[in-house]
Amino acid sequence: MTFAIRGICPLLQVFDMPTSLAFYRDLLGFGVVQTAPSADRVASDDFGWVWLRRDDTELMLNTLYDPDDVRPPMPDAKRVAAHDDTILYIGCPDVEAAYRHLTAHGLDIQPPKVTYYGMKQLFVKDPDGFGLCFQWRAGARANV
Repeated sequence: MTFAIRGICPLLQVFDMPTSLAFYRDLLGFGVVQTAPSADRVASDDFGWVWLRRDDTELMLNTLYDPDDVRPPMPDAKRVAAHDDTILYIGCPDVEAAYRHLTAHGLDIQPPKVTYYGMKQLFVKDPDGFGLCFQWRAGARANV
Protein backbone atom coordinates (compact mmCIF):
# COMPACT_ATOMS: atom_id res chain seq x y z
CA MET A 1 0.00 0.00 0.00
CA THR A 2 1.43 3.39 -0.95
CA PHE A 3 -0.63 5.73 1.23
CA ALA A 4 -1.83 5.97 4.83
CA ILE A 5 -5.34 6.41 6.14
CA ARG A 6 -5.87 7.97 9.55
CA GLY A 7 -9.50 7.36 10.48
CA ILE A 8 -12.89 8.27 9.12
CA CYS A 9 -15.18 11.20 9.87
CA PRO A 10 -18.76 10.62 8.68
CA LEU A 11 -21.00 13.58 7.86
CA LEU A 12 -24.67 13.39 8.82
CA GLN A 13 -27.34 15.69 7.40
CA VAL A 14 -29.45 16.87 10.35
CA PHE A 15 -32.88 18.49 10.52
CA ASP A 16 -32.18 20.79 13.49
CA MET A 17 -28.58 21.64 14.43
CA PRO A 18 -29.27 22.85 18.02
CA THR A 19 -31.13 19.59 18.75
CA SER A 20 -28.33 17.49 17.24
CA LEU A 21 -25.68 19.43 19.18
CA ALA A 22 -27.63 18.89 22.39
CA PHE A 23 -27.45 15.15 21.67
CA TYR A 24 -23.87 14.76 20.42
CA ARG A 25 -22.11 17.50 22.40
CA ASP A 26 -24.13 17.82 25.59
CA LEU A 27 -25.31 14.21 26.06
CA LEU A 28 -22.54 12.16 24.41
CA GLY A 29 -19.68 14.51 25.30
CA PHE A 30 -18.30 15.36 21.86
CA GLY A 31 -16.30 18.58 21.70
CA VAL A 32 -16.70 21.14 18.95
CA VAL A 33 -13.57 21.31 16.78
CA GLN A 34 -14.83 23.79 14.19
CA THR A 35 -18.07 25.36 12.99
CA ALA A 36 -19.37 27.24 9.98
CA PRO A 37 -20.17 29.97 10.33
CA SER A 38 -17.69 30.49 13.17
CA ALA A 39 -19.04 30.33 16.72
CA ASP A 40 -18.58 34.08 17.28
CA ARG A 41 -21.06 34.80 14.47
CA VAL A 42 -23.88 32.43 15.48
CA ALA A 43 -26.29 32.53 18.39
CA SER A 44 -27.81 29.45 20.06
CA ASP A 45 -25.92 26.70 18.21
CA ASP A 46 -27.65 27.39 14.89
CA PHE A 47 -24.64 26.47 12.75
CA GLY A 48 -24.75 25.19 9.21
CA TRP A 49 -21.90 22.73 9.79
CA VAL A 50 -20.08 21.38 12.85
CA TRP A 51 -17.04 19.14 13.21
CA LEU A 52 -17.08 17.17 16.47
CA ARG A 53 -14.52 14.99 18.23
CA ARG A 54 -14.47 12.80 21.33
CA ASP A 55 -11.28 10.88 21.98
CA ASP A 56 -10.46 9.13 18.67
CA THR A 57 -13.97 9.48 17.25
CA GLU A 58 -14.88 12.25 14.83
CA LEU A 59 -18.19 13.23 13.29
CA MET A 60 -19.49 16.12 11.21
CA LEU A 61 -23.04 17.46 11.21
CA ASN A 62 -24.49 19.55 8.39
CA THR A 63 -27.91 21.13 8.31
CA LEU A 64 -30.27 19.66 5.77
CA TYR A 65 -31.67 23.14 5.04
CA ASP A 66 -29.52 26.17 4.24
CA PRO A 67 -30.46 29.51 5.86
CA ASP A 68 -32.31 30.66 2.73
CA ASP A 69 -34.32 27.42 2.47
CA VAL A 70 -37.76 27.07 3.98
CA ARG A 71 -37.49 24.30 6.55
CA PRO A 72 -40.70 22.32 7.06
CA PRO A 73 -42.07 22.19 10.61
CA MET A 74 -41.31 18.47 10.97
CA PRO A 75 -38.70 16.09 9.51
CA ASP A 76 -39.72 14.09 6.45
CA ALA A 77 -40.86 10.71 7.85
CA LYS A 78 -39.72 8.82 4.72
CA ARG A 79 -36.24 10.32 5.00
CA VAL A 80 -35.98 9.44 8.70
CA ALA A 81 -37.18 5.89 7.99
CA ALA A 82 -34.44 5.54 5.38
CA HIS A 83 -31.85 6.11 8.13
CA ASP A 84 -32.54 2.61 9.44
CA ASP A 85 -29.79 1.41 7.11
CA THR A 86 -27.17 3.70 8.72
CA ILE A 87 -25.50 2.73 11.99
CA LEU A 88 -22.30 4.24 13.36
CA TYR A 89 -20.40 1.65 15.41
CA ILE A 90 -18.46 3.42 18.15
CA GLY A 91 -15.78 1.73 20.24
CA CYS A 92 -16.82 2.00 23.89
CA PRO A 93 -14.77 0.05 26.47
CA ASP A 94 -17.51 0.34 29.14
CA VAL A 95 -20.82 -0.28 27.39
CA GLU A 96 -22.61 -0.63 30.75
CA ALA A 97 -21.44 2.86 31.80
CA ALA A 98 -22.75 4.26 28.51
CA TYR A 99 -26.10 2.58 29.19
CA ARG A 100 -26.28 4.02 32.73
CA HIS A 101 -25.36 7.51 31.48
CA LEU A 102 -27.89 7.53 28.65
CA THR A 103 -30.78 6.14 30.69
CA ALA A 104 -29.98 8.56 33.54
CA HIS A 105 -30.43 11.34 30.98
CA GLY A 106 -33.85 10.11 29.91
CA LEU A 107 -33.19 7.87 26.91
CA ASP A 108 -35.57 4.91 26.76
CA ILE A 109 -33.24 2.24 25.37
CA GLN A 110 -32.76 -1.50 25.73
CA PRO A 111 -29.87 -2.74 27.90
CA PRO A 112 -26.68 -3.87 26.17
CA LYS A 113 -26.55 -7.40 24.79
CA VAL A 114 -23.73 -9.71 23.83
CA THR A 115 -23.95 -10.89 20.23
CA TYR A 116 -23.26 -14.43 19.02
CA TYR A 117 -19.99 -13.09 17.58
CA GLY A 118 -18.80 -11.80 20.97
CA MET A 119 -19.48 -8.06 20.90
CA LYS A 120 -21.29 -6.31 23.73
CA GLN A 121 -23.53 -3.74 22.03
CA LEU A 122 -25.83 -0.90 22.99
CA PHE A 123 -28.05 0.62 20.29
CA VAL A 124 -29.38 4.20 20.32
CA LYS A 125 -31.05 6.47 17.76
CA ASP A 126 -29.99 10.10 17.40
CA PRO A 127 -32.58 12.89 16.93
CA ASP A 128 -32.59 12.34 13.15
CA GLY A 129 -33.06 8.58 13.37
CA PHE A 130 -29.45 7.58 12.63
CA GLY A 131 -28.38 4.51 14.59
CA LEU A 132 -25.45 4.48 16.99
CA CYS A 133 -24.01 1.30 18.42
CA PHE A 134 -21.67 1.57 21.38
CA GLN A 135 -19.71 -1.67 21.40
CA TRP A 136 -16.73 -3.55 22.77
CA ARG A 137 -15.57 -7.13 22.64
CA ALA A 138 -17.32 -8.95 25.49
CA GLY A 139 -14.97 -9.84 28.31
CA ALA A 140 -12.09 -7.81 26.83
CA ARG A 141 -10.25 -5.27 28.91
CA ALA A 142 -9.72 -1.93 27.27
CA ASN A 143 -6.32 -0.32 27.06
CA VAL A 144 -7.51 3.19 27.86
